[in-house]
Amino acid sequence: MPKTAVKISGGEALVHYDVTGSGPGLVLVHGTAATREQWLPLTEAARDRYTVVAPDYSGSGLTVDHGGALTVEDLAAEVLAAADDAGLGEFRLVGHSLGAVVAARLAGTHPDRVHSLVLHACWAVTDTRFDAELRYWLELLNAGAFARMLPLMAFGPRYWAAATAESNEELVAMLGGLINPVEAARQIEVDRRVDLTEILPRITAPTLLLASEHDRIVDRAQQDRLAAAIPGARRALIDAGHGAPAEDPTGFAAAILSFMDE
Repeated sequence: MPKTAVKISGGEALVHYDVTGSGPGLVLVHGTAATREQWLPLTEAARDRYTVVAPDYSGSGLTVDHGGALTVEDLAAEVLAAADDAGLGEFRLVGHSLGAVVAARLAGTHPDRVHSLVLHACWAVTDTRFDAELRYWLELLNAGAFARMLPLMAFGPRYWAAATAESNEELVAMLGGLINPVEAARQIEVDRRVDLTEILPRITAPTLLLASEHDRIVDRAQQDRLAAAIPGARRALIDAGHGAPAEDPTGFAAAILSFMDE
């Protein structure tokens, strides 16, 4: 697997990433407590026409760093370093949740590099209500209950219509084995300090704000704020919860590629 070193605020990070397919560049940025593997269905759908680069940023997967506090700027620098190391000049950029925040930061600070942008479940500023929820996430991590909360928080009616008690328990057990509480907490602390107020108006790439109809984390007001701040942003809605990449991977990929292919 390719990897590249990059300076971030606390020291140095060694960023690991996947590169798949051929064609114009497409960079994918995962969400809190996830990894580059979140993007496997979209990567498979896009590999026939894009060079897909999917990094693990600090706190996830194989990427290693100094182990201290992180910032949105740090994570954006890591994503850009992976794109550079993969030989991408201008690229399409997709982010989910915290990854969407990171993608927005990158698009606003390096507008010459971003051809087009999709932000799913992004938010502009972490307000008091959201910060209270994120504090609760940290308590659940400390109590070993974060994985049990995740399906309740992240999935909409599509998931629950098909789930059984047994299948949901299997998912909770799997998530519990994948999530590193210490590293997830570092990323949640980044979530708590998000403020893209000055960045959003600087985004020049054609932008799709992709929202989930049943998102219990990022509300409509946050989407409205993004739409008002990003020049010319287009909006679309997907019938899923916050965790749309896992709940409806086919529909999620179709919505993104339809926009990117224009």
